[in-house]
Amino acid sequence: MKMSFGLTFRSAKGRGIANPSRQCSKGSTGLFVPASPPLDPEKVKELQRFITLSKRLLVMTGAGISTESGIPDYRSENVGLYARTDRRPIQHSDFVRSARIRQRYWARSFVGWPQFSSHQPNPAHWALSTWEKLGKLYWLVTQNVDALHTKAGSRRLTELHGCMHRCRRCRQFEPTWEAEAGKSPEPGKQKLQTYTFLCVSFPVQVYSGYRFILTAQEKKLPIAILNIGPTRSDDLACLKLNSRCGELLPLIDPH
Repeated sequence: MKMSFGLTFRSAKGRGIANPSRQCSKGSTGLFVPASPPLDPEKVKELQRFITLSKRLLVMTGAGISTESGIPDYRSENVGLYARTDRRPIQHSDFVRSARIRQRYWARSFVGWPQFSSHQPNPAHWALSTWEKLGKLYWLVTQNVDALHTKAGSRRLTELHGCMHRCRRCRQFEPTWEAEAGKSPEPGKQKLQTYTFLCVSFPVQVYSGYRFILTAQEKKLPIAILNIGPTRSDDLACLKLNSRCGELLPLIDPH
């Protein structure tokens, strides 16, 4: 079906705990960013149109937005930690069950914290913060725990899994569309039909993020996905871009 944007709408579930000792930079932010094609000017124009026509823009980000700050993600082909090492997150059930596992987690966190906490926002974080300040970005949802959005100045922000800088406890945010606008500035049912969704390097392979996309698709809301490589939600989006977010987002005029 055709959307009002002039674009065509194509119609392992474990809770892991992030560990900063595993987020080590090798001195080159590009080392952890998957290979991507050069920016396509036509795709840039399409994203510009998508953003320009958005009235209430909800942006969702995942680990890929922080790779350009030197923090590796888990799933990227060839450069993610799953591809390069045998390291895996500690599962929440194991963390709760075993004192020995908790001790190992906290010990690794202590060792890795200075490196993890030193990373700084990249142009993608700064661009989204600017969009918020100019009134274009209504709300930002991130699955990251690195606080880089906060460091860049974002305030209209929900951290799905908490933040390592403020609370080392994994917590989950339920993506309900029933929030009352009078009590919370988060997305509410009364104006849901006006939302557009931009997913930036969001790990929709993980269900906590994927269900946002499913709900948006059920409501027939416009969805754009910016991610290097395929995602399980590509067929639900009216626009898919394979570009580095730090290169593309600063090119977009948020007015």
